[in-house]
Formats: sequence, C-alpha cells, structure tokens
Amino acid sequence: MSAVRSVSICKTISRVVKSRLTAQSSAALNVQLQNRRSFHLYSPEPFHPIPDKSPTWMSAEEAVRVVRSDMRVYVHGAAATPITLVEALSEHGLSSSLSNVEVMHIHTEGPGTYAKPEYEGIFRSNSLFIGANCREAVNSGRGDFTPIFLCEIPLLFRRKLIELDVAMISVSSPDKHGFCTLGPSVDCTRAAIQNARFIIGLVNPHMPRTFGDGMIHMSHFDAMVKGDYPLPELKAATPTDIENEIGRVIADNLVEDGATLQTGIGSIPHAVLNALWSHRDLGIHSEMISDGIIDLVEHGSLTNAQKVIHTGKIVGGFAMGTRKLYEFMDDNPFIVMCDIAFVNDVSLISQNPRVTAINSCIEVDLTGQVVSDSIGTRMYSGVGGQVDFMVGAALSSDGLGKPILALPSKNKKGESKIVPFIKEGAGVVTTRAHVHYIVTEYGIAFLFGKNLRQRAHALIEIAHPDHREHLEEAAFKRLKCMPSP
Repeated sequence: MSAVRSVSICKTISRVVKSRLTAQSSAALNVQLQNRRSFHLYSPEPFHPIPDKSPTWMSAEEAVRVVRSDMRVYVHGAAATPITLVEALSEHGLSSSLSNVEVMHIHTEGPGTYAKPEYEGIFRSNSLFIGANCREAVNSGRGDFTPIFLCEIPLLFRRKLIELDVAMISVSSPDKHGFCTLGPSVDCTRAAIQNARFIIGLVNPHMPRTFGDGMIHMSHFDAMVKGDYPLPELKAATPTDIENEIGRVIADNLVEDGATLQTGIGSIPHAVLNALWSHRDLGIHSEMISDGIIDLVEHGSLTNAQKVIHTGKIVGGFAMGTRKLYEFMDDNPFIVMCDIAFVNDVSLISQNPRVTAINSCIEVDLTGQVVSDSIGTRMYSGVGGQVDFMVGAALSSDGLGKPILALPSKNKKGESKIVPFIKEGAGVVTTRAHVHYIVTEYGIAFLFGKNLRQRAHALIEIAHPDHREHLEEAAFKRLKCMPSP
C-alpha cells in the first residue's frame, strides 16, 4: 500500500449523518464528527459516487446546526455564495449562543451578516481576499485578513495547515447520474470540499452547470438544502473616458492577435476587453471571467485556437458578472472552470502564447513598487492572483508575454497615483522586481531592466501633467540625481 494511500486512510472524514439533525442530540452529533470512515467507504476525491450513501435533505436552519463553538467553517465565494446558508448560520450563532466560530472565505457576496458588529465574539471572519461585506470588520479589528497568493490557498487545505470542520457551498441541480457542479466558482472551493469534515450543499437551479474541475457527486454531501434565488450579479460600471483611453492604449499597443489574456476585476480590464473586437484568435486563461468575454466570442475575436493549455476553450477559476454571463456559461463546453491551483500555476500560464496579463492597482511609487490590496493602513482587497499572472506572463515560454498593470494617473481627489513613496502602512503586492508595464491614460512605462533613475523618468512621463514637476523634484530628492531615460 502506498504512503499516499496510507495517509488518505488516516485522514478520511466523519461518518455520514443518516437522519435529520433535528432528531439528534449535540452529543451524538459530535460523536459522528469524530468518527472516521475507512478508505474503502470514503475518499475525499469528489468525482466518484459513493455506494449506498446519499445526503440528508433538510432546511437551511437544520443543516447549520452542525456548527458548534470553536469550529472553522468555509463559505463558498463570489457568485456562488450560499446566502441562504450564511443567513441561517448567522441566526444559529445568535440563538444557540455560539462563540469563536471562524468563517473562512475569499470574497463573498450578500450582506455577510456574521461580520456585523452584533456578531462579534460569535463569529470571526477570516478573509483570504477581502470583499465589501467584510472590509469594515477587518479594518475595525473584528475580522481577520490572511495575505496569500490565490494559487496557494488550496495548499492550506491540502497540506492540512488549516483544517475545515464544515464547508457550506452552492451547487447546480444534480443530473440524472447524481452529479452537481460548483457552477461559476471552482477556485479554492474544490480543495475545501476535499478536506472538510462535513459538507452542506445548497442546490440552486439558478447555478449554471459548468464543465471542468467543479463536478461533485451528491453522495459526497452530508446535508443538502434546496434554494431558489438568482445569483448575485456584478454589473460593470460604464467606463469613464479615462478608463476607455487606458483600455485603448493597452489594446492598440500591447495586445497582439493570438494572445492569451488574463484580466482582473474592475472597470479598466472591462474597458480593455471592449477595445479588442478587431483582434483575432484571442484566448482566455484567467482566474476570473466576466461579461466582457461574451461580446468577444460573438464577434469572432475569442477562439482560444492558439492556446496550449486547454486549446479551444476558455479557462477560468471563478466568474462574476450578470445573469447574461451565467446563462452563457450554463452547460457550455466552450468554458472550463478549474481548480485555482491549476489556473494560476505559473508553469502552466507561461506555456500559452503571448500571455498578456492585465490588472489594476491602487498606486505605484517612483521605483515601481505596486500597491494593490490597501490604501495606507486600510485593507481594501487582497493579494489575489495578480502576482501569479505577472510572473506567468513574464516567464512566457515564447518570450512574448506582457505583464501589465494599469491605473488612472490621479484619483478622484485629484491626487497623483504615481507617488514618490507609497503611503505608510500600504502593502506592496507586486514588487519592483516583478513590474514590466505600467499604463495610464498618458501612455506606457516599460520598467523591466531599468534602473531606478530610468524608472522614475518613465513613470513621470505617464503621470498627470499637473503632478510631473513635483514628482521630478521628489525623485531628485530621493535618488540624489535627476531622473533620465
């Protein structure tokens, strides 16, 4: 017997709950959670059907009663946030006087009730990427943030560095063979359900059925709950004139026909996609996909024909957009949603042709340090997959990759986003050694291989004209020499 198989035997999850939780005492439930299944009855690989096992169907309120004080609960994120289960969990925490329950997730949609002030001491959120509903809790000290590359989150679960008691996820309706899918959000959730001791599935007919790594047989669930509500939508704001100009600069100068694209979240990546209709044979290999891909497909610009990894298919880790996107994804073999450890693997990203990674940032200093997760000491988002794709594009095997970071030249207050020094407490997500292209509405600064004096000159050239003189003076004061090409 192999060592891997032996480890699997020792680390299998708890026995299935065969009767409704309402009929069980807390003591009996805890015994069930502590017991182990043998490998022959259970494996954490969620593809295969488990003989003679089926989940218990119950209400959301009944399902979350499995959660006890001091447990760690994983919550499915983005468009797949199981809002019904989250609300039931929050109410259960209050009514059952729970304490010290850790709720772990990437960004989630919905109100994030457990993170509100009145739930302090009952729940404590731990964001692996901060969403709007947890931002205040993190910055007030009631919630936690764990800085981590998106590609490495699955390692936390697979290496048992973080053990999960309960996973609450959303899935599409089972097919005739009993298989559900994780819909628009496979990301790190696949690793979570492989390692959680108890899995609750919210079956929502609005979840698109997707291809890729997100298949899970219903026999792997311990409890299933019926839900029926539209998925959360992210309607892209209309890009401003400045954002459209940044999109045009990138599309016209940095995106080649046949390029494999990764785009982050926000108006600027959306503006880039809108400017690519005249391109041909583009491909998508991106942690996130959005509505912008649909028009590119319909215009014949996006074919994935030249990709090496999943040739002919769009590859994504999670999707966030409107109902139009979710309907486009449903039962569509042109799209494969994959484990984020695969999607964001630098060694795989770099194999695709002309990898062009396009991401946004908050500020850049004159040496090329990039802040993307915080505004001074105020945490805003997270590390995410920006660095994964910056490195993947830089190491593109054909030597034609382009790691791009884009930002307007100034913020809404009129302050320059290219700065002499990053704000005190701000976090450098992409280091000055990783930076290649910085783009504003005033042009492109290519920093790779440039010394500090040259970098400062290139960045001042694309700063807002109102701030260039001040930046030049600040550069001289910092570098003790004039910036020059």
